[in-house]
Amino acid sequence: MKRINPRVLLVVALVAVVGMAFRVSWNALRDIARAIGADPAAATLYPFVVDGLMALALIATLVLTGTDRRFALWVLGGYTVASLVLNYVHGLVPALHQPDIGMVRLAHWDSAHYALVLIATSLPVGAIFFGSDLVAKVLHHRTAAETVRVPDGQESAPAPHTPARPAQTPATEAAEPLAPLPVVEPSAQVAPHADAVQAPDPHTARTPEEETTDAALSRDQFEEAELERMRQDARRAYGESVQAGRPLSARALGDAFGMSESWGRKQILAVRDDEEPSRPHLRAVEAGAM
Repeated sequence: MKRINPRVLLVVALVAVVGMAFRVSWNALRDIARAIGADPAAATLYPFVVDGLMALALIATLVLTGTDRRFALWVLGGYTVASLVLNYVHGLVPALHQPDIGMVRLAHWDSAHYALVLIATSLPVGAIFFGSDLVAKVLHHRTAAETVRVPDGQESAPAPHTPARPAQTPATEAAEPLAPLPVVEPSAQVAPHADAVQAPDPHTARTPEEETTDAALSRDQFEEAELERMRQDARRAYGESVQAGRPLSARALGDAFGMSESWGRKQILAVRDDEEPSRPHLRAVEAGAM
């Protein structure tokens, strides 16, 4: 016998409990709607408006994230409190239990009666506003996992590893070692004693302009090494996508590494050029060699 998934049982039990709770609340909300002047058909549909929006807000909280999820929770909490208040009033006013009920005061105190009528009449209007807003948020929801935009007509491929930009990569991760700074040769004349202090040679002293030029050269070499590493990563990512049977397009490859479509096309062409020597070439055999 096949074992039933516990999650399925939990969902079925939840639906059953919600259905029974709706049936209990439906009686009270229907009588409240008739007490504020709704006709029999409108009074029958009134509970579906209130409790139905609560179910919609509950589903939205399971789908949305961030501020949209908090908004759905506020809607769910507000309509839950309003339904609780109306059910409570239904239990306090015996006149609401009559089968041929007409318009009935919901409270002896005028301010409380007016407030309850305002709540009961505003719930359908709020259901239209909040319900449409929640549905729009769910339909336009985007998950954080969508990082690479895939053009139309191309299957989605896993996002390749995106290397850090040159400005964000520490110097210890450079693919090629930095060129050493020029070493100043010591003077040919050595002091006769090891502990003698050598005076600086004015002919070998480095000027600030030379140090600035060396620093700029080192920075350019570092940036060039990072760009070359990015190109190698892009070519490797394209090769892996080809092996998986879902090759990336030039635009998708460029977007993945923060570059342009032409840059991605150059990397694809470089991969194809590297594969050319490994392909077998057919040579024509002359008839006299047979």
